[in-house]
Amino acid sequence: MVDLAAGSDVDIFVYLGGEQEVPHDIKHVIIDESVKIIPPRAFWNRTKLISVKFHNGIEKIEGGAFNRCWSLRRATLLGVREIGKCAFSSCVGLSKMEFGDKLETIGQGAFDFCAALRRIVIPLKDDMFPLFGRHQRYTQFEYCVNLTAVDVAITGIHKTVSSFLLENWRDEIKEEIGCINQILPKTPHSDKTAQISQWIRSVLGRIEHYKAEHNRLLQEATALLELALWKAKLDEKGDGDTKGDVTTEGAIVVEKSGRSDRRITSGASIVIKNVLPFIQLE
Repeated sequence: MVDLAAGSDVDIFVYLGGEQEVPHDIKHVIIDESVKIIPPRAFWNRTKLISVKFHNGIEKIEGGAFNRCWSLRRATLLGVREIGKCAFSSCVGLSKMEFGDKLETIGQGAFDFCAALRRIVIPLKDDMFPLFGRHQRYTQFEYCVNLTAVDVAITGIHKTVSSFLLENWRDEIKEEIGCINQILPKTPHSDKTAQISQWIRSVLGRIEHYKAEHNRLLQEATALLELALWKAKLDEKGDGDTKGDVTTEGAIVVEKSGRSDRRITSGASIVIKNVLPFIQLE
């Protein structure tokens, strides 16, 4: 481990947390893997700080932790769950922020006055941006005048969308996801967070709608598959007659009393059990 003292010739400072003092002239930092939380103002006003290597075990960046780190260019925080108030405020050189699927909350003014910030990578999660103040405003990306692009972090949503039964559903969701990058460049800085939040809710709502449609069609297809297998078995035995208590599913008559037996003898129980897990959505 390297611990820089002021005036040292070593270029990289390893941050160990606790009450460790971070030199004001530091340029490059590695966060030690023992650190899970970056405390308030830990790197405040380190104006020469250019890069920070975060590990994926960091869970929280507390308030003002990197406030006024003017030279910081980008940050990748794939394991972080919470970004505190003004955590990266006034990082005027910051151009890209990347989060992973664990992110849950971005606090008040977390990236305000980050004038160079152009692109963020975030998961699609509702309620990620709390409202603040007497007027209940979104302030997370206020004064981020150049924020024009949002990418979606890799999550289970990508797998869900790619599993939709109909191609036009998949295309519509992809179009919905991409629309934010047409809207954001025209959005005033004071409304950018609100626009991103609204976009997330819209995308999630559309995904839930098509998940329900997918599962509805899947249930219908499952019933038809089961009935087709029964019919094939009946035709094989020459037994096309039905007697006793019957009910109609679509245009096919099914004998209720023998359903369990026919599921087994027709092979429906085996086929459905082994096929469904590959096409069901969680």
